Amino acid sequence: MGVGDVNPPVHAWAAWRVYKIEKRVRGKADREFLESVFHKLLLNFTWWVNRKDAEGMNIFQGGFLGLDNIGVFDRSAPLPTGGHLEQSDGTSWMGMYCLNMLAIALELAHENPAYESVASKFLEHFVHIAHAMNDRGGEGVELWDKEDGFYYDVLHLPNGERHYLKVRSLVGLIPLLAVETLEQDIVDKLPGFKRRMQWFIDNHPDVANHIETSETDGQGTRRLLSLVNRKQLGSVARYLLEESEFLSPYGIRAISRFHKGNPYVMNVNGSEHRVDYEPAESSTGLFGGNSNWRGPIWFPINFLLIESLQKFHHFYGDSVSVDLPTGSGRKASLWDAAAEISRRLTRIFLRSEEGKRPVFGGLEKFQTDPEWRDHIYFHEYFHGDNGAGIGASHQTGWTGLVAKLIEQSGSGM
Repeated sequence: MGVGDVNPPVHAWAAWRVYKIEKRVRGKADREFLESVFHKLLLNFTWWVNRKDAEGMNIFQGGFLGLDNIGVFDRSAPLPTGGHLEQSDGTSWMGMYCLNMLAIALELAHENPAYESVASKFLEHFVHIAHAMNDRGGEGVELWDKEDGFYYDVLHLPNGERHYLKVRSLVGLIPLLAVETLEQDIVDKLPGFKRRMQWFIDNHPDVANHIETSETDGQGTRRLLSLVNRKQLGSVARYLLEESEFLSPYGIRAISRFHKGNPYVMNVNGSEHRVDYEPAESSTGLFGGNSNWRGPIWFPINFLLIESLQKFHHFYGDSVSVDLPTGSGRKASLWDAAAEISRRLTRIFLRSEEGKRPVFGGLEKFQTDPEWRDHIYFHEYFHGDNGAGIGASHQTGWTGLVAKLIEQSGSGM
């Protein structure tokens, strides 16, 4: 990874989660921690806006973004076509970043009204990102492809032409991560924020496309802030929960299995650039032989997708249902869908009816030897079809995520 490359900006999400967990466990909020980290995050957010939005259009080009080899081209190198990529995932991470910063600012504003105007800034910036991502300033090219009902990267060529790179991958699922609900009781306690929000809504007619409202007894006006509207959510969910696409028996794949028989191929200057479904390690020397984003199952992304489905359910409740899995005709809530993904992820580590754990793959010693069979490794990622552990194996944060998923899904180890 080059010095100029960046990973997904999840620092605000992590800080907000740490703050809330500690508050719940200890019964006391560490506001000094939250305020201190927030000021550092403001600097980082500003860097992203100044350095990674090539046209000043709220469409971001993050390069590496932790998904260095998921696309058609090496994101860490200059494009062979020239120009730049308008990245669905880069833009979505920034939308998520805005909402995380909004949540932190609203929390800090309860004791310091100065943060109300900062919260307003992040609300407005989020709406601008959502508008750009789904409209591209009215230029006729969006990151949302109406024909397929999915988000793609867009290749912006030096001559001004733009083309969808139609690879069904996590790039098109990351928009689901940018979602939060604004509750009436929180807004009512912050009159400055409430006033500025209402002015923004009244003076920007397109806001209604990006902030959905609902009226409920006892909760007043609730607002959903999401890059993905209700119709788009249904379309993306169909891909997400389709077993021949993203939904494997062991979680969500990084690239759709559709590309196993339908590789994406693009010819540039006599060279072929292609994306195949590769559920394990790379079958070629592409990007140093490290194509681990082209099919395997990654726990952190799966966890964030599960959390987002739960957030959508928090707002929509049972008014939104999905086929689980797609095409089965079995209707389920988004909460049920999140729980099903959790169950499939934990299945990686559970013994099958044959007494074998998918994580150990074909390693017979680990499958049968009583001294080894219960010592479970937590790998970087897992095979997209059979759940076998691949990549480095070590005790990392995966351990805690597994415990959380067991709690959510009711699975047993």
